[in-house]
Amino acid sequence: MFDRLVEYLDSVKARDPAPRSRWEILLYPGVHALALHRVAHWLFRGELYFLARMVNHFSRFLTAIDIHPGVKIGRNFFIDHGFTVIGETAEIGDNVTIYQCVTLGGTSPDNGVAGKRHPTIEDGVIIGSGAQVLGPITVAERARIGANAVVTRDVPEGAVMTGIPARPTLVDAENYSKPFVPYGTPCSEMFDPQTQRLELLKCEVEQLRTKLAALIDEKNGGKSTGGNKERSRA
Repeated sequence: MFDRLVEYLDSVKARDPAPRSRWEILLYPGVHALALHRVAHWLFRGELYFLARMVNHFSRFLTAIDIHPGVKIGRNFFIDHGFTVIGETAEIGDNVTIYQCVTLGGTSPDNGVAGKRHPTIEDGVIIGSGAQVLGPITVAERARIGANAVVTRDVPEGAVMTGIPARPTLVDAENYSKPFVPYGTPCSEMFDPQTQRLELLKCEVEQLRTKLAALIDEKNGGKSTGGNKERSRA
């Protein structure tokens, strides 16, 4: 058990450059929320639902993180900061990282499979701050969800999702981001596709303006030259 705790604290330290020791990590609200969730989930599986909910509400009061007791969570799950909500039928794999103000929310049970209404987050996924992942969808391994993205459809392995609704900006399951990238994706290397299209349109408009201005100058120049010739003949 002690070895598991050390492994977990080291995994957090590898993903967060802020702490200078394992003792600091033990003060993190995400660590407290996960520890209390383990207790609540054990009670929930034993059908002690009221006691499970009591632990859940105490954890939410203490940490500002609301994880339903029914959520299945793998190893080395890390919530950086807090204000996160995770619904009952969500499933979270190993080495998942979630930043602040994220919701793993549900939709109508009619849209789910056998009552599942919350997302499944597979191993190694990073979810940026403010993102909303909604419905019984699957976010595949090593995917990245950008800040404030709204995800309502399945995400392929290794994809980077941005925007509202979220769209893939990169899919490279073989090579992209095998090591962990703190704070999400390297913005200098990737762009939102909508923003990129707008920039291309701006460039085209500027080129057309330049060509139009050149044509107008040429036409005006021809007129003035012709006028000068007529005056010289007179």
